Amino acid sequence: MDVVALVQRRVLGIPSLDYALVGRWLGHLAGGTVVHRPISGSAPIRAEAALGWAFHYLTGVVFALVFLVLVGSDWQQRPALVPALVFGVVTVLAPFLVLQPGLGAGIAARRTPRPNIARLRSLTAHASFGIGLWVSGLGGMLAF
Repeated sequence: MDVVALVQRRVLGIPSLDYALVGRWLGHLAGGTVVHRPISGSAPIRAEAALGWAFHYLTGVVFALVFLVLVGSDWQQRPALVPALVFGVVTVLAPFLVLQPGLGAGIAARRTPRPNIARLRSLTAHASFGIGLWVSGLGGMLAF
């Protein structure tokens, strides 16, 4: 996911999500504010970038563990692309239904200037996460 974001930024000039804003959202969430209009207008919090990145990776680990529980040991022995890709695409529901509304972008980024572009970027990111699960499975990195 992050490799694809890096390539998109360097080659295509497409900016990725600012994870400091995710950290800011989490910081304000602890204080009871769930939805911002928009998050960029909310007060920064201490160490928001580190918090946002840590949450990003923790979420990825949790999603990977959920995937492994769902697919079982057969997939770990013979990783197949389709289940991993489908799971990755399904995980886009988290930003569509939780993070984007919380940041003030609305459900599935409907309040952004170009919602379909934002949706496509989210789908691309999460599909690449699914491909990453598969590649990790091929390398035995997800075997416990």
